[in-house]
Amino acid sequence: MAFAITQTCCNDATCVSVCPVNCIHPTPEERAFGSTEMLHIDPRSCIDCGACADACPADAILPVDRLSEGQRVYERINAAYFEKDHDGDNDATRSPAAAAAPERTGPNFHAWGEPVFDRVLPADFGALRVAIVGTGPAGMYAARDLLLHTRAEVTLIDRLPAAGGLVRYGVAPDHPGTRKVGETFAHFRAHPRVRTYLGLDVGSHVTAEEIAAHHDAVIYAVGAATDRRLGIPGEDGPGSVSATTFVAWYNGHPEVAADAVRLTAERVVVIGNGNVALDVARILVTDPESLSGTEIAGHALAELRRSRVREVVLLGRRGPEDAAYTRPESLALRHLPGVDLLVDDHDPRIGAAIDGAGPDDKAAVLRPVARETVDWSLPPAPAGPRRIVFRFLSAPVAVRGADSTRAVRVTGVGGELDIPAGLALRAVGHRGVAQAGLPFDEVTGTVPHQRGRVTGGTGTYVVGWIKRGPSGGIGANRACAAETVGTLLADAVAGTLPPPAGGTREFRRLVRRRRR
Repeated sequence: MAFAITQTCCNDATCVSVCPVNCIHPTPEERAFGSTEMLHIDPRSCIDCGACADACPADAILPVDRLSEGQRVYERINAAYFEKDHDGDNDATRSPAAAAAPERTGPNFHAWGEPVFDRVLPADFGALRVAIVGTGPAGMYAARDLLLHTRAEVTLIDRLPAAGGLVRYGVAPDHPGTRKVGETFAHFRAHPRVRTYLGLDVGSHVTAEEIAAHHDAVIYAVGAATDRRLGIPGEDGPGSVSATTFVAWYNGHPEVAADAVRLTAERVVVIGNGNVALDVARILVTDPESLSGTEIAGHALAELRRSRVREVVLLGRRGPEDAAYTRPESLALRHLPGVDLLVDDHDPRIGAAIDGAGPDDKAAVLRPVARETVDWSLPPAPAGPRRIVFRFLSAPVAVRGADSTRAVRVTGVGGELDIPAGLALRAVGHRGVAQAGLPFDEVTGTVPHQRGRVTGGTGTYVVGWIKRGPSGGIGANRACAAETVGTLLADAVAGTLPPPAGGTREFRRLVRRRRR
């Protein structure tokens, strides 16, 4: 019996650090790390010890003999990865750094003790006071690094009443494994050197300057809080909703009204085909009763039970070979009970891309999926399974309808076409927003920085999507946070951090006064 990594892999490499035989790749020491959609276990060298499964924060690692029918493909995906010549990615050709690395073991949950000083900060350096604005994965990986490698005291600040960021409010409720990552982060929030202030908004309750005045350094981990614009007529009209709003709605975000979404239409067009678009489509057609045991918001579950949605169209500007979703997420759609998948074969390039795709190409995932040229003048079938339709090579040019959405107009090889729909969901990516007191690049939607240090400032840092843009999943924040924390500690040793004027007690009193 061997183990396999499945769909919910978060790529944070916790499993790599506990594997006693180095059979999980790519490792952080290898060039391919961060560029693959998931990590892989080599079945030839796996010794079935289960350490990786115990350590995985996302419950993504399972024994192959316990894989469900829909997960059996991951046994093949893991094995196939090592059949190819990946530079430094298997036990025969791994990088010198990986080959020379000592055996690494250890639990996912750390016992609190003396910190291990394997960073640039000397062991006799005094305790820093660091504030982290944002309690999502990026902020919590930064907190983890500080707590495990220094004597720092960490102040966590979040404007929302519940901690977790996108793990709490951005992960689909039918992905409990991914949401479980939050348990690891919650463990660090309970650290004796951590103070947490929830429901504290930077800008209205306290200013950036006031936070800086009470801490040696401030790390902003505020993510990408809004959605990208389409720039087409009607995108702000009734019946046109951003996927950011929709996801927040079904996750019970306190700033999104319970009646923000009404599922009275039979057809929904989702503009975009990244992983968020697939999440949205999957939730819309999934049997609501299968969601009743999840953390979905009660108002969303009630609306899904009343839903009239029969069909979801996933609209992509490019072809299936360039789809934005990952293979693991698209594979999961093929095993939704009571849901049919269809590719709209309206352009000959679509079928050619699917049939000519190699086994590792995204387009190959759609090879078993039915194809036909859809007649969009016909309404969705009133009975039978619900369905998801992939419509590639179609760029949206307008959302049509005066008092409500009536259609999404697209253009493609045959010219312009209206796809009748009563709801349009825009899922074309996230975008960061300007932060008071920090520089901001309007083009990239990020805060300018050098290795995490905010440009033109001292003692101020960024991590996560506000630092690098909205790319990479949960695990990508681990390396991102390591870089930022390394820069912060180097600045501390160099003596460039401005000394705080106030202390922990003064900050606590300030917060109490402002939140009365």
